Amino acid sequence: MPTLLVRSAEVLAQMDDARTELADAGMFIRDGWIEQVGPNSTLPATADEVVDLSGHVVLPGLVNTHHHLYQTLTRALPAAQDVGLFDWLRALYPVWARMTPDHVKVATRLGLVELAMSGCTTAFDHHYLWPGATSLADQFEGADPVGIRFHASRGSMSLGESQGGLPPDSVVEDESAILADSDDVIVRFHQPEAGGMKRVVLAPCSPFSVTTDLMRESATLARQRTVTLHTHLAETRDEEAFCRERFGVRPVQLMEQLGWTGPDVWYAHAVHVDRAEVDRIAAAGTGVAHCPTSNMRLASGIAPLAKYLRQRVKVGLGVDGSASNDSSNLLAEVRQAMLLARLAAAGHGDALLEARTALAVATRGGASVLGRDDIGSLEPGKAADFIALDLNRIEFAGALHDPVAAVVFCAPVRIDHSWVHGRRVIEHGNPVGVELPQLVELHNRLARELVA
Repeated sequence: MPTLLVRSAEVLAQMDDARTELADAGMFIRDGWIEQVGPNSTLPATADEVVDLSGHVVLPGLVNTHHHLYQTLTRALPAAQDVGLFDWLRALYPVWARMTPDHVKVATRLGLVELAMSGCTTAFDHHYLWPGATSLADQFEGADPVGIRFHASRGSMSLGESQGGLPPDSVVEDESAILADSDDVIVRFHQPEAGGMKRVVLAPCSPFSVTTDLMRESATLARQRTVTLHTHLAETRDEEAFCRERFGVRPVQLMEQLGWTGPDVWYAHAVHVDRAEVDRIAAAGTGVAHCPTSNMRLASGIAPLAKYLRQRVKVGLGVDGSASNDSSNLLAEVRQAMLLARLAAAGHGDALLEARTALAVATRGGASVLGRDDIGSLEPGKAADFIALDLNRIEFAGALHDPVAAVVFCAPVRIDHSWVHGRRVIEHGNPVGVELPQLVELHNRLARELVA
């Protein structure tokens, strides 16, 4: 079994329960699993591969808990620049309806590379629109060369405009076909074992784009197959009004009625929730994907991150769609989460969110939301998913008093190195498995064709 020895990190932040941070330290890794973490003097002297990370800060890989990778094709589209969520969707649905398998493969690959270059080692994608011959197989094919862990969703929309939903009828699917394909892709792709690189999530899109029958039946299927569940929830006031008018309840209560609570469920956004709902989410063990940049970009509101953390709700970070964030930079999202939480605390006497807490949300928090206990911290027995940033760069000049905090407080940078299960993904800032210039060129050609 191959071994890897990482040595001499300026600081190694384990993100374990004790929040251990070690100076002049490293890790010994065998077959992708961490065997030892500690100061250089405690580690073996040799390995099949030895990497010197002098002058670097080493962190667990970041975990992205909500994204829409296909939206990299429609960044900064003029018709969707200055509107809220519902009008933003109406502007984009007709464009997305023209996607082909090539669009899905290339957009998935480009978005995952961008995430990897920002420190992401595990990503979840919420793909809910499947025009023509597109399928989940296209996403896994697109993801393979990147080398990061990929949780892909069999998302869905079934409630078209003619039935009172938001999406045009042309982009919704038959519910029996959705459920049959959901079962098929779980059997074909899901890897439940520890260290699994591919996992499948069932993810009906939102209360305004699927029926309650599909929500219930998806939950039943997911629990039969032991996979997790995800949906958008309580993102905007428009959604709350839709739920009140159509179902007579607020979004969180609707999910409770449909069986969509528990440790196998997480919601994207969860912005418009009250204190009692936060308590119920916490009690159920349900998770939340916090997407601060997207919520700001679409003027959706500020999620109550401080309340979630106080009540021990499982919270991870999500960059959200690359057409509502226009970026797939997860390290930037860590900084944004910290700053927005501080803004929300203004005038309330609340403590300011600390940089290390924001990093914990992005690492072990994200792992918990995705239902993984094999990633999220650098400890013996965990998968060797980690990143390294060179502290000798202009963005960190003068900030070496606290290198771990500097990663969050200072301007977001591209990481220098990353490994997933002990295998190189990023080396000296560049992706190992993908030729970046050719990928960008192909992606831009497909994007121009799509919106022509």
